[in-house]
Amino acid sequence: CRLEEVPLEVLRQRESKWLDMLNNWDKWMAKKHKKIRLRCQKGIPPSLRGRAWQYLSGSKVKLEQNIGKFDELDLLPGDPKWLDVIERDLHRQFPFHEMFVSRGGHGQQDLFRVLKAYTLYRPEEGYCQAQAPIAAVLLMHMPAEQAFWCLVQICEKYLPGYYSEKLEAIQLDGQILFSLLHKVSPVAYKHLSKQKIDPILYMTEWFMCAFSRTLPWSSVLRVWDMFFCEGVKIIFRVGLVLLKHTLGSSDKLKSCQGQYETMERLRALSPKIMQETFLVQEVIELPVTERQIEREHLIQLKKWRETHGELQCKSPPRLHGAKAISEAEPPTHKALEPVPSIIVPPGPAPVPKARKSKEKSREKGLASPANGPGAEGNGAPSLARELLHPQVSPHHQSKESLSSRESEDTYL
Repeated sequence: CRLEEVPLEVLRQRESKWLDMLNNWDKWMAKKHKKIRLRCQKGIPPSLRGRAWQYLSGSKVKLEQNIGKFDELDLLPGDPKWLDVIERDLHRQFPFHEMFVSRGGHGQQDLFRVLKAYTLYRPEEGYCQAQAPIAAVLLMHMPAEQAFWCLVQICEKYLPGYYSEKLEAIQLDGQILFSLLHKVSPVAYKHLSKQKIDPILYMTEWFMCAFSRTLPWSSVLRVWDMFFCEGVKIIFRVGLVLLKHTLGSSDKLKSCQGQYETMERLRALSPKIMQETFLVQEVIELPVTERQIEREHLIQLKKWRETHGELQCKSPPRLHGAKAISEAEPPTHKALEPVPSIIVPPGPAPVPKARKSKEKSREKGLASPANGPGAEGNGAPSLARELLHPQVSPHHQSKESLSSRESEDTYL
């Protein structure tokens, strides 16, 4: 069934399970990562999707480690050579979506801010057109600052090198995809080899835009749920499933004998194979692993060096999904402490009813009054100080971090 056809009761149960996971995220990531993966495969509830993507990608931690950085970049003027190109691309992103339909509307403004900030954050990379649809999808699920850090994680952790000037990483991944196709669908592989169709001709937009401009919307969301959890292998699997079901049998090849016909077929994929339930199930069942991708990467890298020399773009190593990212960048416990939203004025602190009897018995044994200057010295902690500086056990930091700041993560 499609996303919107999930029974309401099932959706509410999923929301409840996801809320529990998000409120105890570190524990779940450390001990129950397989359960997170299964739940991502079933689809993240729409009301929590934006927040879940931030947790999965590590962008929530990244933002907390860089408080104020986005605002700082937002205030800078930016390089005119990138600003003009970004400006021209704004109206092309999801033009029928209410967020981006009007020129100068809040959606286009936020898209401009996020893309401009990235050119300032990574001036050596600048701007690549394929980043615009990625940023637009993120902005549909979260505010601009969160979307910026999510984009940073995609560009640096999930798909490093994809958006650099020479597009070397995408060319390498094209060769990896083609090599994996030999195992997944020998018929499709043989046909594309015979027609001399380079992978870069059909997979560039698929991979660089993470299928956001290729698949129906409900399928895009399900693919992204799995992509944020499991990494680039999901992008490879989707590409392989599409190729297998488009060119994987002699019957299918009857209508695309030549190079032109084959390319037309890959540009106009059958809606049946892109349908959410069918596609997701095929992707889950396709046995293409991180290890296979990495092994093939080394083979293709060696071939590249033999023909092109060293890579000009030195990208950081690719991290395969949420688990690898969280292990590479463990969250700082300080960042997960709650921020008090109530400031207690100086003076006697109100005592909750439940504590009154305890307080009375404690007062009897104290030499100085509870709020007097000697109270702390005599072992009675000030209630106002407790409220202002709550102590958080490192084992419970995620559950107790739902402060006013946390509520910003849920972007409905």
